[in-house]
Amino acid sequence: MSQPQIKLQKLPDTKPTKHTISVMPDLEVDLEAYAKVYEKAYGEKADISALIPSMLASFLAGDTGFKKAKRELA
Repeated sequence: MSQPQIKLQKLPDTKPTKHTISVMPDLEVDLEAYAKVYEKAYGEKADISALIPSMLASFLAGDTGFKKAKRELA
């Protein structure tokens, strides 16, 4: 039996991977401050560990040098 042809592409892998990192004390202070600013901005608390993935994604999305180098890797 042949594979059916459908318009919807296969869903991407959405299983998160876990990373453990250590940060310097001054970065920890800034992350805690960011979490407080986030709470003021949106009226809800968010743990630092919940904020970090979005912060990293935003950083990478805005890094034009990285985007260019990543295209060259492909």
